[in-house]
Amino acid sequence: MKATIWHNPKCGTSRKTLAILEETDGVEVTVVEYLKTPPSAEKLAQLYKDAGITPQAGLRIRGTDATERGLPDADDATVLAAMAEDPILIERPLVETDKGVRLCRPQETVHEIL
Repeated sequence: MKATIWHNPKCGTSRKTLAILEETDGVEVTVVEYLKTPPSAEKLAQLYKDAGITPQAGLRIRGTDATERGLPDADDATVLAAMAEDPILIERPLVETDKGVRLCRPQETVHEIL
């Protein structure tokens, strides 16, 4: 099984999720450090759709200016554009496998798609 994690190595939850992926037999992990290589607005839209959540649910509030920018109440296109432009606004980690996509907070959520 292939898994892609949109990862921030400074985030403890992201590191723990990556460890789960790496310790699971048969999983080939692709790590995308999304602060260095941000996903496009289109890719984010697909990930959130596949995860069954809104872009607003995938918006990082803590440690960002998302609230000041009005993003929690903004339309999907505005939130996605802001995330693509400023990837610190992306809540992490996002994991995609053949079985689906999950925002892995808490990290154990990754087991749902393995």
